[in-house]
Amino acid sequence: MRTDWDRYFLDIAKVVASRATCDRKHVGALLVRDRIILSTGYNGSIRGMSHCSETGHMLENGHCVATIHAEANAVLQAARAGTSIEAADLYTTASPCWPCFKLIANAGLKRIVFGEFYRDDRIFSVAQKLGIELVDKSAS
Repeated sequence: MRTDWDRYFLDIAKVVASRATCDRKHVGALLVRDRIILSTGYNGSIRGMSHCSETGHMLENGHCVATIHAEANAVLQAARAGTSIEAADLYTTASPCWPCFKLIANAGLKRIVFGEFYRDDRIFSVAQKLGIELVDKSAS
């Protein structure tokens, strides 16, 4: 049976996550518009800095803050390439944290498809107010 588009892009996001350099959680993200991949991102260190997998973690309140999250990296990679992401969809292996969600909302993304819920339920009420569709594919 042929896979649907959401599952197809989430499967690609899982492959992107395999490049993550923080071993606490591997996350991958894709920005897609009209079924065309615009950008990818994974959680990793600041460009030119050592990776958590090499030198350890920078922990604050139990979370590693040395890495840039996958969603932010996907937005940054699009910006570096001069690629417009207005009205694109985000496919991510884990739902965005609050700081990444704010970045996504202000970038003009219209839909977020995620493979698992990750800790911040504020995104649900704000997404509804802003008209951003959230699609939880963890059950499928």
